Amino acid sequence: MSILYLVATPIGNLEDITMRALRVLREVRLIAAEDTRHTQRLLSHYQITTRCISYHEHNKLSRLDTILAALGEGDVALVSDAGTPGVSDPGYELVCACISAGFVVSPVPGPSAPVAALTASGLPSDRFVFVGFLPRHGGERRAVLEDLADLTLSLVCFEAPHRLVDSLGDILEVLGDRQIVVAKDLTKRFEDLRRATVSVALAHFSADEPRGEYTLVIAGRPPGGERKRDRRRLSAPAALSEPPSTDEISRRLRILRDQGHGGSAASRAVAHELGIQKSIVYEVWLSLEG
Repeated sequence: MSILYLVATPIGNLEDITMRALRVLREVRLIAAEDTRHTQRLLSHYQITTRCISYHEHNKLSRLDTILAALGEGDVALVSDAGTPGVSDPGYELVCACISAGFVVSPVPGPSAPVAALTASGLPSDRFVFVGFLPRHGGERRAVLEDLADLTLSLVCFEAPHRLVDSLGDILEVLGDRQIVVAKDLTKRFEDLRRATVSVALAHFSADEPRGEYTLVIAGRPPGGERKRDRRRLSAPAALSEPPSTDEISRRLRILRDQGHGGSAASRAVAHELGIQKSIVYEVWLSLEG
């Protein structure tokens, strides 16, 4: 019986591929790759000449019959652009189809960005939730974060550079100012793991445009901490509560200023944290500078 191998490939550093993965890629009849051009660079580096076809988000259903037919003649390997196929990458539908058709599905484990970021984060790694990419739109993203707000275990997700600042703002608004690790370009030359609170991370990336690939590890709700339903009950009469004082705004701005953040980034972070308009906070910043 033919086997569909789910082969994990490097997330950056080509040396991270396993000896077993290289052997499987050489011996299978066909490689189904998320991006054949990307995978070809890996294959060429290791002098592997196995034929590749594309299998990605836009053709994953139309390719099923082709791959099942290939499995009728020999083994097939599935790879994504980086990491483990099927984890925020195409693969689920193919695995289900192979199982239904009676083929063997075998994992060839290896690199995984969520696990790499979690284990190096310094946050609890014994229990965690991986949520893939956060939704693109703010309303949907905040709804997902609301569903995760009461979990006491670590949260791991991916984010694109052009949405990172907005997502950090939503995380601060919904989850509060928790510890977070923003891992950039894991295993690559300019790998960077920034450990901070959400507000400090927001201020940093508001001032320094994000570039690269990001994995976020967010601390869970502290045991015994305020639950989402409690927050809603306590915030119900918000219209009657007094706005934060100028002294409180100034205190928070001074902390960020002392850490080297500029006015715009610091004001945005404090505005998110306190739930007030950025223009109000920026006026306080100008008074500090004056």
